Parts: sequence; C-alpha cells; structure tokens
Amino acid sequence: MIDVTLHLAPVTVRVRSPFATVRRHLETFYPDALHGSGKARHFIDFDIHITHGTGWRRWLRPQARFFLDHAEPFLPLPATQAAPLFEWGLNWCLASRPLGYLVMHAAVVARDDDALVMPGAPGAGKSTLCAALTFIDQWRLLSDELAILAPECGTLQPNPRPISLKNESIDIVSRFPGTRLGRRYTDTRKGTISHAAPPATSHSAAARQARCRWVIFPRFVPGSAPRSEEIGRAEAFARIAEQSFNRDRMGETGFHALCEMLDKARCFDIAYDSTDTALAMVRSITGR
Repeated sequence: MIDVTLHLAPVTVRVRSPFATVRRHLETFYPDALHGSGKARHFIDFDIHITHGTGWRRWLRPQARFFLDHAEPFLPLPATQAAPLFEWGLNWCLASRPLGYLVMHAAVVARDDDALVMPGAPGAGKSTLCAALTFIDQWRLLSDELAILAPECGTLQPNPRPISLKNESIDIVSRFPGTRLGRRYTDTRKGTISHAAPPATSHSAAARQARCRWVIFPRFVPGSAPRSEEIGRAEAFARIAEQSFNRDRMGETGFHALCEMLDKARCFDIAYDSTDTALAMVRSITGR
C-alpha cells in the first residue's frame, strides 16, 4: 500500500493505493513532490484512495475504484487503468471542487511571465502542440489540461503534471528531444494513452504565475492548408466559456475574471496539418 502526499501547486493531495502501477506512476512523474503522509507540510485539499473492487470483482475482471474523501464519484475502471484513473480523477477534483479558481479545459505554456492559453475540444491536437512547444521550443509548461485562473490577480497558476497523450500523438511526441514517456495503456475509453513527464524547469518554476497574452484555438486537420485568423474577444469569450468547468458556479466573479484575462490577450484560430506548421504559426503570432 502506498500512502503519500503530493504538493502539486496550488493543491496538496494525499494518495493511497495498493496498486503497484499507481506507485510506479507517482515515482516516475512526481518524485520531487512526494512526501510520506506523516510528513505533509501543507493542508491536504484532496484525500484520494484508489483501490480494488470488492467481492468477486477482486478476482474476476478486477477493477480500480476512485474515492475522494470516501465518496466514489465515478464508475470503476479496469484495474489495468488504475494509474491513468489517478490523473483523470485529479483533473475532476481540480475542476469540481470550489478552490476559488476559474478552471478551464485548456493547455497553458509560458515564456517568462507571458502565457499562451490553448483551449481545445478533445481531438483538436491541443496536447500534441502543447508538448511540441514544451520540448521543441522550450516554453514552460503550466498545464496540459487545465487553465487555472486566479480571479483576484488575473494570473494563471502553474500545475505542471504529465502531458496526457492519445493514440497517434504518442509516437509523434516520443520523437521530440528530451521527452520521457511512461507506460502505454491500451483499450481505454480514449484509446491508447501514455504520459510525458514535464521538464524539470517547469517543475522548479511551479510557484511562478503567468499572465495570459495570447489565446489560440488550435485545430489539427489532416491535409488542410495552414490557416491563421485573429478573432475578436467576444467570440473568444464565448468559445472559451464553453471549455470552463465552473464559470457558472463562480457567477459574477468568474465572468469578470475571464473578461479581464481576455482584455489583455490577442486571440487566434489556427488550423494546420503538421507539428512543424503549427510551431511556425505560434512563433509568428507570439514573436517568440
């Protein structure tokens, strides 16, 4: 049984699990964040327990069950997916619990303190482009999945966790310089998935917030001609609001936080058919 505490800015998480795959996942991707449960130096925001199914499920078609504070918000998954269940469950915790942040489904990278936010529907190519910017163009990874906006100061909070890769993007990203991928998990609801470890420089800068300067809606379209179009903030607001998990729940505070973020940003819609083309378009937009 592993019983550890991880400080993953801006939250601290206790993780308990009997699964060896969960232990290996945490040791691979969070070695610097691990503390024994008796050595926790921060208030624990989430108490996560990933455990076996009960009864005959323990032995026939074994399951992994996710518990948060002793409640089970999801249906169990096959036991072979216990490690990715931790990542998916933690995303749900950050998006669902009232931490005071506006949380959006978007990748975020930064140069110095200038952040590039990339909202994207599943399959748009967001994670592949995020990995390319991180490993090829040396942008600092804030998050692959969640843009975490602090309403009181209008800055984006880093949460540099493993980049989640799916299907064809796994082989593409594996060829990027400096990438370190974990195990492949097949037959998940998202197909085959794997994770890429963030660079150490992103971990060491996890306390350094950034301010949104660009919003890019990326779209990978095989065989398409490159297209880059600057769009208005009103359209960007409507589109990014669709990717917000808790804007309605945050009410007026969330509305004004998103407006303020976009007031200081230029917004673009891009379509491309290769990683090299996408990187060239981002360089042109950001001048970085």
